[in-house]
Amino acid sequence: MSAKHLASCIFCKIIKGDIPSYKLLETDLSFSFLDIGPLSKGHALVIPKYHAQKMHELPDEYLADAMPIAKKIALAQGAENYNVLQNNGRLAHQEVDHVHFHIIPKPDAERGLVVGWPAKPMAKEELQAVYDDLKGKL
Repeated sequence: MSAKHLASCIFCKIIKGDIPSYKLLETDLSFSFLDIGPLSKGHALVIPKYHAQKMHELPDEYLADAMPIAKKIALAQGAENYNVLQNNGRLAHQEVDHVHFHIIPKPDAERGLVVGWPAKPMAKEELQAVYDDLKGKL
């Protein structure tokens, strides 16, 4: 599949070389570079060369290509702890409307990604209903 680009997208411009970046790795389907507003030293991004706003809009081969790159970057960062973050939509904190994966080293409690996890218990019957619905759609 040939890459799809959007002329106004900052990440598409980075891929094309119109905007400079600190490129780490590049394949036919993916591009990775250092984040210029890092949460910690070595914070990097992996972006598909296909313009899609949300992950479910991205062809599978681009997803399959991106994860081994994220793994290589995580290993190169040398951090024992790290986050791989991918957001879809404004309510989910997506800032750039192009699928991207953050690889964020977490060297200590103060640096890296800070996440709140407001988990709420769910009744067994409700959980079963959610399971049945999703399982039926898969």
